[in-house]
Amino acid sequence: MAEPSENDCLFCAIVSGAVPAELVHEGERVVAFRDVSPQAPTHVLVIPRSHHRSVAALAADEPDALVDLVRAAEQVAKDQGEDSFRLVFNTGERSGQSVFHVHGHVLAGRDMTWPPG
Repeated sequence: MAEPSENDCLFCAIVSGAVPAELVHEGERVVAFRDVSPQAPTHVLVIPRSHHRSVAALAADEPDALVDLVRAAEQVAKDQGEDSFRLVFNTGERSGQSVFHVHGHVLAGRDMTWPPG
């Protein structure tokens, strides 16, 4: 299955404002918005404004944006009143990645189990 390009990327459309989302954080390099299918009481996606298909690609191409993404994830959790959270990056279709624009899932508000699904 071919992965979408930047031109037809859902998250790029959210960054540009072409697709609405419930934004909870905006920074110079990252934005965060509520997941449309939450898996925890707090479930927010944190994404770079620039298009990178995976967290490894972001780390290689734009490491400062990855740092901003992790810092934003912590801030989002704090803003939601959470002092514990899980930050998950899925890479590749078999891991559950369905939008091929790197995104961290901030999950909080319930006990997390290990190992994850």
